[in-house]
Amino acid sequence: TWSRPQSTNLLFDAGVTVPAIVARKVEDGFLLLSDLGTTTYLQRIDADNASFMYSDAIDALIKFQLTSQPGVLPEFDRAFVLREMNLFPEWFVQRHLGIAMNDVQKAQLDKVFEAICANVLAQQQVFMHRDFHSRNLMFLDQGNPGVLDFQDAVFGPISYDLGSLMRDAYIQWDEEFVLDWVVRYWQSAKKVGLPVNPDIDDFYRDFEYMALQRHLKILGIFCRLNYRDGKPVYMGDLPTVIDYVRKTANRYTELK
Repeated sequence: TWSRPQSTNLLFDAGVTVPAIVARKVEDGFLLLSDLGTTTYLQRIDADNASFMYSDAIDALIKFQLTSQPGVLPEFDRAFVLREMNLFPEWFVQRHLGIAMNDVQKAQLDKVFEAICANVLAQQQVFMHRDFHSRNLMFLDQGNPGVLDFQDAVFGPISYDLGSLMRDAYIQWDEEFVLDWVVRYWQSAKKVGLPVNPDIDDFYRDFEYMALQRHLKILGIFCRLNYRDGKPVYMGDLPTVIDYVRKTANRYTELK
């Protein structure tokens, strides 16, 4: 027997465009899926069309978040958060940079990890796609965007997917642009009753800490893909992610 992943059902039921399973013969290895085209957000988005494309993406995200309920998806808990961040010292610092940290440096990094953990685990929890960015959103004439790569969805911090979208590893925007879209999301989310932090300054801090957790993980994953899995293509995106990490960490005393 075979059933489609729970995350497919959740997104579909929320009114988000995902590939439909038209027919299946799993015993022979066949699935017939609807086609969401070949144009990713990354291929199409630019300064002229970003406004309506991000508006559509945020609408889809809010639809998904509004259907949230605990106990349906795996929980993005403390162990999960730390396991992801620990990819950074192992694969980026040690393997990529060739640096063996001393005890003082390890203790400093642990304090930073604790500060990030404290923030993200205090955030309200919703359904979380976990990879909601320009390579996993397909541009469609109707029902935009088509959403892919949702099989790792979890129940976690409300700012996570917004961080994936606006602090994208593959395309970088000016800080003023990002702030504008974070505020737009926050206003829309508040209006429909999503549990965002009621203070915009505090919500932006939540967004920054959450994006930093994700970027530390990404630095580790991109290096692991290169050194362990023989996939060097992501190394070209390291400078963008490093820039995000430096800028965010320098804005907060406990992250410096």
